[in-house]
Amino acid sequence: MKLLVCVDGSVPSNKAIEKAIEIASGCRVDQITLISVYEKYPLPLIEHASFSAMEEEMNHYEEMNKRVITDHEAILEKASTRFKNEGITTETLLKEGHPADTIAQTAEKLGVDMIVMGNRGRGGLKKLLLGSVSNAVIQETHASVLVVK
Repeated sequence: MKLLVCVDGSVPSNKAIEKAIEIASGCRVDQITLISVYEKYPLPLIEHASFSAMEEEMNHYEEMNKRVITDHEAILEKASTRFKNEGITTETLLKEGHPADTIAQTAEKLGVDMIVMGNRGRGGLKKLLLGSVSNAVIQETHASVLVVK
C-alpha cells in the first residue's frame, strides 16, 4: 500500500500524521510520502511608484515567499521526524501550487492507494470554507481519501 500524507502544520494535519502512523504500524505499507503544498504570494501591483519603491516591494515579495518555503520545509522535517521516531521511513515532497489540485495530481502521479489528510488546514478562510481543500481532493482523485478530524 502507498500512502500520501498531507501536512501543513495545523492541528488537523498533526492528527492525520498520527492516523497515518497508526495505519502504517498495523498494515503493510510499502511507501509513505509526506507532501506539503504552498502557494506563492501574488506579485504586488505597483502603480506609479519610483524604481526604489518597486525594488523594495519586490525584495519584500521575494522574502515573504522564501519564508513560506522555509516554513513548509520545517513542517515536512517535523512530520518526517515523527515517523522516524516510530521506525517508519518516509519520503518528502514540497510542491508549489493550489493545494487541492497539487495533492490530487501528485496522488495520481505516484499511484497512491490512499491520501491521508486533516479535515481543514491553515488557510485564511478556514472558518468560512471548512474542509474546502479536503473536499476538493475527494472530488479530484481516484485514490481513497481518509479525512481525519
